[in-house]
Amino acid sequence: MHFGVILAFSEFLFFCVGGMLADSSLSLQEKRCFLYWDHYYDYVPEELPWAGAERWCRQRFGFLAAIGTAEDNQKLTSFMHSMRLTKSLWIGAKIKESGRGTFGSHILTFSGRTDTKYAKLLKQFSQLRSVTVCAQVQFDSTYVGVSTVFSYSIPSFINEFQLRANIVRGRRIQLALLVHGVHSPYSQAVDNNGRWHHLCVRWTSQGGGWAIAADGSVISSGEQLHVSDNIGAGGVFIIGQEQDTFGGSFKKDESFVGNITQLHIWDRVLNADEIRSFVEDCLVVPLGLFFQWNISTFEIETSVQVHEGFSQCQGDGFQVTEPFDILWVDGTLPHFHNISSDVSHPVNKGECVAFEPLTGAWKSEVCSKQKEALCRYDKDIYEQMQDLSSLPPSPFFLQVKANSIGISIADYLLLNQSEYPENVSVANYITGLLFEAADQSHAKLTSADLLALTRFLGSVAELDFENEANNSETVLSLATNYVKLASKIIDVKYSLEWLVISEVIPGPYVIIHSVDILAEKLSDILFTIGPSIVLSTENIDMQLKVSQLSDVGKDLVYKPKCLSARNRADEIQVPDAEISQLLTSGYSELIFINAYYRSVEYHLTSQNPDSLLLAGRSDKRLQTSQLQTAVISSTVRDPVKARNVPTAVQYSLSHRPVVGYSKVAIPACVFWDFRLLDGQYAGWSNQGCQVIKFESEITVCFCNHTTNFAVLMQFTEVQWGFETEIILNKLTFIGSGASLCALVVTLTLFTVLDIPKSDRTSIHKNLFVALIAAQVVLLSSDSATNSETACTAVTALLHLFFMAAFAWMMVEGLLLWSKVVTVNLSEERRMKYYYLIGWGLPVLIVTITLAAAHDKYISDRYCWLNVHNGVIWAFVGPVIFIIMVNMFVLTRVVLITMSTAKRRATMLAVNSSPIEQAYDQIRAAVKAVLVLLPILGLTWLSGVLVPLSVVMAYIFVILNSLQMPRCHKRSGWFEEIH
Repeated sequence: MHFGVILAFSEFLFFCVGGMLADSSLSLQEKRCFLYWDHYYDYVPEELPWAGAERWCRQRFGFLAAIGTAEDNQKLTSFMHSMRLTKSLWIGAKIKESGRGTFGSHILTFSGRTDTKYAKLLKQFSQLRSVTVCAQVQFDSTYVGVSTVFSYSIPSFINEFQLRANIVRGRRIQLALLVHGVHSPYSQAVDNNGRWHHLCVRWTSQGGGWAIAADGSVISSGEQLHVSDNIGAGGVFIIGQEQDTFGGSFKKDESFVGNITQLHIWDRVLNADEIRSFVEDCLVVPLGLFFQWNISTFEIETSVQVHEGFSQCQGDGFQVTEPFDILWVDGTLPHFHNISSDVSHPVNKGECVAFEPLTGAWKSEVCSKQKEALCRYDKDIYEQMQDLSSLPPSPFFLQVKANSIGISIADYLLLNQSEYPENVSVANYITGLLFEAADQSHAKLTSADLLALTRFLGSVAELDFENEANNSETVLSLATNYVKLASKIIDVKYSLEWLVISEVIPGPYVIIHSVDILAEKLSDILFTIGPSIVLSTENIDMQLKVSQLSDVGKDLVYKPKCLSARNRADEIQVPDAEISQLLTSGYSELIFINAYYRSVEYHLTSQNPDSLLLAGRSDKRLQTSQLQTAVISSTVRDPVKARNVPTAVQYSLSHRPVVGYSKVAIPACVFWDFRLLDGQYAGWSNQGCQVIKFESEITVCFCNHTTNFAVLMQFTEVQWGFETEIILNKLTFIGSGASLCALVVTLTLFTVLDIPKSDRTSIHKNLFVALIAAQVVLLSSDSATNSETACTAVTALLHLFFMAAFAWMMVEGLLLWSKVVTVNLSEERRMKYYYLIGWGLPVLIVTITLAAAHDKYISDRYCWLNVHNGVIWAFVGPVIFIIMVNMFVLTRVVLITMSTAKRRATMLAVNSSPIEQAYDQIRAAVKAVLVLLPILGLTWLSGVLVPLSVVMAYIFVILNSLQMPRCHKRSGWFEEIH
């Protein structure tokens, strides 16, 4: 027999027979696909509602077509003409849906620049360790310059907290955050098009972390924006003006012009999901809500207009002329659309977009209408799936076929109704049949099988379980078969097969996503099934549990029960403080969903290691790491409103032991960000997560949200073993201590002894001061590693003083050049230029480096410049230049010294042999080199050779740690030879 899902695993891929439509005589079925740029557009002849069409495309690892430009639209119109299509088709766009109406509708209008219009919030502020402010803002596009959206001042500091905009004609509006006088850089945010935009800013005193979000996406973020201190209490919060005195002294040139509404304040940091919910679903997160929009709590200046409008969350925008928004299912944001907005073709919120083949026009239609559709697929994915579809039937396919013999005619007809099951009963039957086939020892799954099963599991997870709430036994049976089948196909024995299709789907993580969706749907009907569901298999463990928060006496801890998790420290918990916060927010009963996925860490990756998207980086820097743990997840769900509740969690995961010292392991607490799959980045992110404890085999993490978590390790090669590193550290400590003592003694002697003042004396003293300061900071640097702020300060001081030491070494070289090479050089007014070089140049270099790379200035492990992102060149570059200059000086001085020695030998020892004269010249040259090498900083050349041998490391440490001045008696003068 051949029917539906059970026998179609070698035929589950769609085909593009027509290609580039060069022959118009081909039949409709033969040329249903069109290749344009990097995408295939595929015509779907079956009439479906918009959601069904979107599901059709997604189950084939594509999307309903997104059309980004007028050229795209024209090409597709020509394609439709060649197919002689006349009926409108669904494409992957919807008109932005109306929300739940949770917001008010009062709007503050600030018309024209003025120093009088303001709205003052009449609410007492306490100290804020963290804060998030969100609002809907409409800038007047006719005004340019600085515009203050809101400002908060305290009696002791007026610039305590501000959101400022910089508007330049013809450019995007720039936004910047000001915290206690520290100004973030302006960042491109939104188009200056007169439309409403959702703006959110957040800040925390922990590390000074900050972010600015526009229309639900973070557009700029960073660290070190007013670190440690809280935002002060007892302040004045004003909309529309910047305060030059406490609560007053406004400036016309910095006033806001436009409309503001829906301003909310939280006394905590909202994560990306919460901000997105606020923007897209109009959900005001109650946790930590300090102020909710209420016009009656404001003192409003009389010329500020207050009027009622329709909130975007209520479906009609704030004004009748408000442009509608297009939402694309593939995550893209094209600016092009040609939907008509005239009276004959009204645009209604919440409707779906259809494409007219004859004219290329778009129109909004009720989403439940039955229409044909147009799908879009990535070219590489599409062609790889075609290659897989041409493979012969797999053992698994044949096993499924053999196991399905003998089913009833009724089941056969039922399965043929669609490619995938339409209800829970059929899904349960097919899932059990597929698991039975996959469990057969000889039924080896191929890459094509994995793709088909992935599609199948995804479609089952999207079934409507609420209609089956009374059929609890079938639902529970389906969940059991589903988890068993998912566990089977993510097994490590299929690692190679997953690797083959890694360009199509992101490995087994897509299975994890499907299990998450299933678990959430099961939780919504959990009360009809029982108080809990526990499903445990070899590779997956899942638990759903209803909990009364008042009965939870300690941290809610989940420990997986599967055999593969035994003797491991793997667990995840909702801290007691979070439970108390949930109770305070009004929650009494919640469902806790937890899952655990083993074997995922053993799956092969592509040639490049896992990508970790680093949070808090405006450049969205990616770092390569390796997955070292199982994946564990936690979700807290509100059964009444059927939505997830934002909650922080703490988790512990065991990993393979970090043994030996050939590599340094740096852990990162991460989660798999499924929302990134359609954007530029995809995969692991560390946003909102931090390492609490790291040991050889266990890492403990804290994250301020719930999802699927793991630990990635970044391994850094080192050049020597642990014992060698200890010896080098001890030598450095001993040498630096001895050097510091000698430097202090020498500087004291230079100060107390009656030494005539000269350029040479002054240069020596400044060099001593720089070296002493550098050694003191170096010896105390280990105590600053636990604090990012202290570590940054120590790094900046080390950078400054070592840079100053080298600058004064260059001055030594310049002085030597003036004394030996150009002896007739005037010495008048030369010392002020030496000071500019010795201190001014280092200060300038350090200041520029800190300003340009304040968020990536320090290393991950030590209080020193970051060597992984180029910041180290702010030290190495100038040092190399100074060494090259001093090498040139040394060469000329040695040549002159040898020439002088030769003349002296000729004059004083007329009867000496040529060999004796050569010996005198060599001795003079060697003496000059030994004396001048340290004082000119040329011993640092040995540092270049450190990577080649550990011997060079010892030489470098000895030469540059023992910077002990030595006393020479020369006419009563002391010279420093370090």
